[in-house]
Amino acid sequence: MRIPLRSPRRRATAAALGAVLFGAFIGAAPSARADADDPAVSVPPAGAHGFPFLAAAEDLGSFGYTEDEYFISGTAHSYAKAGSWGSDGRWSVRESGSAAYKTRLLVRRPTDPAKFNGTVVVEWLNVSGQLELSPDYWFERDELLREGYAWVGVSAQSVGVNGGLGEIHGLKGWDPARYGTLVHPGDAYSYDIFSQAGRALRAPHGPDPLGGLKVRTLLADGESQSAGFMTTYADAVQPVAKVYDGLMIHSNSAVGAPISGALADTLTMPNPSRIRTDLPVPTFVVLTETDVPLASAARQPDTGGVVHWELAGTSHGDQWAYDLGDPTLKKSAGSAAPQADCAAGTPPFNDGPGHYSMNAALRHLASWARGGARPPSGAPLNTALRDPRTGLATGGVRLPDVTVPTRTLTGLRNLGLGDGVFCGLYGARDPWNGDADAWDGHDAGDPSDPSFPPTAEPVLSRLYPTHAGYVGKVRAAAQQSVAGGYLLPEDAAAIVKAAQDSSIGG
Repeated sequence: MRIPLRSPRRRATAAALGAVLFGAFIGAAPSARADADDPAVSVPPAGAHGFPFLAAAEDLGSFGYTEDEYFISGTAHSYAKAGSWGSDGRWSVRESGSAAYKTRLLVRRPTDPAKFNGTVVVEWLNVSGQLELSPDYWFERDELLREGYAWVGVSAQSVGVNGGLGEIHGLKGWDPARYGTLVHPGDAYSYDIFSQAGRALRAPHGPDPLGGLKVRTLLADGESQSAGFMTTYADAVQPVAKVYDGLMIHSNSAVGAPISGALADTLTMPNPSRIRTDLPVPTFVVLTETDVPLASAARQPDTGGVVHWELAGTSHGDQWAYDLGDPTLKKSAGSAAPQADCAAGTPPFNDGPGHYSMNAALRHLASWARGGARPPSGAPLNTALRDPRTGLATGGVRLPDVTVPTRTLTGLRNLGLGDGVFCGLYGARDPWNGDADAWDGHDAGDPSDPSFPPTAEPVLSRLYPTHAGYVGKVRAAAQQSVAGGYLLPEDAAAIVKAAQDSSIGG
């Protein structure tokens, strides 16, 4: 999930973050059937704007990609619990109802079929900001475009189509001429809508959203609030739908979304909600520092079908996702785009290595889903025990930004007066400049030294007496991360190049 900004502080409360992560369960959990109806595919009208909501602001053509939008329509089914549900995620469902629907798919794919790698990433678009966002497209964008994946964003939830509390009243309110015929019967049907989106990509009835590309691997993906739905999808829906070849659950909490679709029914969901270990397709769970306090209750041992990474030095949203996503969101939403509402004079957003980890996780999952090796497990992250010298969390998956640090990176921050609740999702970074920043107060608002007694920030020239020595340490750390399976070679090269181009050392 990503929301525009001003500037941040450290450590949001669990209650505040929980409201953000799961506050959009307005209606919610649908079904899937192995013999379900196949949707009809159609092409939307141009509408008043002449482009789809969330159309990319960057020139996708320069990457050899094209962007199109399609409608899918049919009959969706809702589900209810069948029997008792426990924390092991082995949840049975029964079909509960049916309703007509019509929603949209936003499709980005290689223009040249020869460049398509055979894998389609299907993202459950996030609606925490009361309009649609594509956070995992932004986190995974480099891997998607350089490796020839197709990406499809699904308007699975009612808020995205019909609108909620925001200024923009869904797709239908944003462009009635384009989206006025869409029909969303409520989030009790969103799971089956997501399943039917996958079926439409494999075997379209009508225009082909993938332009004739042959699907080899179909991956389901959801971040933040969408990851809560993906948890329930994995445990209750995928076993009967059997649509996806692998599932990416990024930044979920300890409790899955309610299958009934009612926000109040979150309290009836197993707490914790773990990922079932008997799925025949793999599931990859990736958590940032921001997520761990809420999600750690659902920790479980990795198995042959479920792997977890907890990422040191990362945050739920970050500077990378903001910089990529903000132009796209502003292109569609303009001044109505939701704001992070961070108070002035607080630390800037975390600019850590979350996107590098998501690139690696995506490539691992695609290979794993095709029968390749299981990804390596990641060590658990300890957000409470921080290195007193650097302010960095201990444990977790640790990329060169953390093992050869030049600044404090954290996913936790205090929310003070003037901070909006979304502000806490962006973590913080604190340059090591002799405690010269306004927030360097040796208190909860100081990322590098959040508690007494006061400790001075590290001095870079002492840590790295020479530039060549610094670059050598970064190169060694990058090679170690690649060898461990936590970093892709292409991203390691970019990290080393950035170190070479820096002035750090001496």
